[in-house]
Amino acid sequence: MMADLFTSLDGMMYNKSWMMMLIMILFLWSNYSYKLMVFPFYSVIKKLWGLGPGLFNYHLLLTSLIVILLVNNFLGLVPFVYGLTSSLWFNLSFALMLWATSLVSGIFFNTKAALAHLVPSGTPLLLIPLLVLIETISNLIRPLTLTVRLMANISAGHIVMALISNLLSALPVSANQAVILLIMVFYMLFEFFVSFIQAYIFTLLISLYINEHP
Repeated sequence: MMADLFTSLDGMMYNKSWMMMLIMILFLWSNYSYKLMVFPFYSVIKKLWGLGPGLFNYHLLLTSLIVILLVNNFLGLVPFVYGLTSSLWFNLSFALMLWATSLVSGIFFNTKAALAHLVPSGTPLLLIPLLVLIETISNLIRPLTLTVRLMANISAGHIVMALISNLLSALPVSANQAVILLIMVFYMLFEFFVSFIQAYIFTLLISLYINEHP
């Protein structure tokens, strides 16, 4: 990260985030970038996350989502580049939009089936009001949990990398510095792995929410 920890909570980053997103979307629209980046993920998502036949078009949405998250996660590892997935507002906009779209669409498409998800089958009659309340709260906090999970994991990795870098720059040139540099390289590779896993988990949870569509 190129700024302090609280930059992720700064609402002024919102406009800058979407300006960079517009540039990225224009790039992804090109035929070459589609074949290089989007199509491989599209093939994998169709095999791994089987959606209902009426929701087949969501595969392309999920593919675009995981590509955007991966690119932003990896860009955040570049020195002096602010990773958009470290921003509360950027992550919340994605989580809230996709969650609300699926929820509202399900209610309008089949209200009874959508509400039936609030009560598991075989539930005793006395427990139904309590379970409805719990499931409703659980559904309402989904965008927040998606947002905080992604932001916290990406930001925590950046903070640890900054601490290790400061320690490395403060030490004199010696064997100890070589060891810390080696640790930094391994941690960088670990952060690439975390960036991929976080993008995968975010997209997977969105696909599970979409699968609840009646």
